Amino acid sequence: MTASGKAAFGKEAAALALHRFGFGAVGDSIAAIATDPRGALLADLDRVAAVSLAVNLPSSGEAARAVFDFRAEQQARQKLAQRAKKEAEADGNAPSISDTANAAALNSAPPASENKEPPLPQQLIQGEARARFDAAAGAGIGFAERLVWFWSNHFCISADKIVAMAGSYEREAIRPHVLGRFADLLLAVESHPAMLFYLDNVESMGAGSIAGINRDKGLNENLAREILELHTLGVRSGYSQADVTSFANVLTGWTWVPPGEPDHGGEFIFNKRLHQPGDQIVLGKRYADTGIDQGRAVLADLARHPATAQHIAQKFARHFVADEPPPALIAKLAKTFPDSDGNLKELARSLVGADESWMPQRQKLKSPAEWVAGVLRLTGGPEAIPIGRVMNAQATLGEPLWRPPAPNSYSDTEAAWVDGVPHRLDIANEFAGRMPGADPLVLLECSLGPLASPDTRSTVARAESRRQALALLVMTPEFLRR
Repeated sequence: MTASGKAAFGKEAAALALHRFGFGAVGDSIAAIATDPRGALLADLDRVAAVSLAVNLPSSGEAARAVFDFRAEQQARQKLAQRAKKEAEADGNAPSISDTANAAALNSAPPASENKEPPLPQQLIQGEARARFDAAAGAGIGFAERLVWFWSNHFCISADKIVAMAGSYEREAIRPHVLGRFADLLLAVESHPAMLFYLDNVESMGAGSIAGINRDKGLNENLAREILELHTLGVRSGYSQADVTSFANVLTGWTWVPPGEPDHGGEFIFNKRLHQPGDQIVLGKRYADTGIDQGRAVLADLARHPATAQHIAQKFARHFVADEPPPALIAKLAKTFPDSDGNLKELARSLVGADESWMPQRQKLKSPAEWVAGVLRLTGGPEAIPIGRVMNAQATLGEPLWRPPAPNSYSDTEAAWVDGVPHRLDIANEFAGRMPGADPLVLLECSLGPLASPDTRSTVARAESRRQALALLVMTPEFLRR
């Protein structure tokens, strides 16, 4: 092969790497890694700060307490307004406009038309969203950041149920562990207050526990079932309903301090009064009643179960390579998982090292979130577009941030997103109008380079305006797929 031929191959592999394993190419990133695309991906895993966020955002507990106080104050204001109305009626006067205004004056906040800031819960989630998109837009390679997104979706919660903790959960439970051991990630996720609330474990108590007896309440199996079905073993992996019930009993007592408690509200606690006493049998193994350690022991064994290795390998390969990934790739990942004791960095290294991961056919359609992140990288980051508009765009395309429709997370296959692709054009036009004044043909070379077909180059070049050219660029098949 000639020197120019080798260079072309290197740039094509580099562009493929940046789209398949990251959020797309920007600037001179294709040329920067062209000599060793695989090595560049592996190096991204070795930077200690690759997935940390240097942000000043509240912890989950702090956010939960703040939202509790905010809602309590709202309720008090409403009651004051109702009280003013009743007093006016008791005096024989219908509530007038001035009565209503006086009641509203008891609320220290200005009228909605004058209040430029969104309500506190929305401020919290927008701050978290901005940090997340900043990280994606500013990532040099983006592989480590993509791992955060993958594991966050695998272990999803929903802001529709617990808005205060949606982003902080990802920062606290997901980010610190995506390059560590799966067992540690699993424990961090399942003991996080956001997950315990999302899957109703804060309401669960053993029927034979002190609280269960006194309050005539009992077990909630949601968390135990989803851990087995979604987070570890996978469906049809051999566990029974009896295993779900026993595991749910193990997890009783894993709860939180109610957010209304001013010092530690929203924080994890093991409450022995809720815990079902006695040994439990899960997947044929007896676990002694050791309080919180009983649950830790079950999670540790689930993390190392062969079915978990197969389940994670299948999802990992599907996410990064193809909706129907090569069986040989799944087999390699499924072997790496137990061989490394669930070392997730080694799992990612195995993915990059497998030839099956580098097939030139770009079969994966980027999800709305991945596509939006790629567009933001091209525009220069979220500072060019208000974070509210970014979140609205993602919601319009059917993937609202941290709001999956069910605990089984957002789909990772093309069938879920292909019908919504035409709607991306409206988003592309809006975002294109906010992009800095870069030449569309220059951006084409930066973002796609050797991946761009002659037809794509011609389409962008013949656009009637710069804005149209930019919109067409991010709607090309090469930009839509990875």
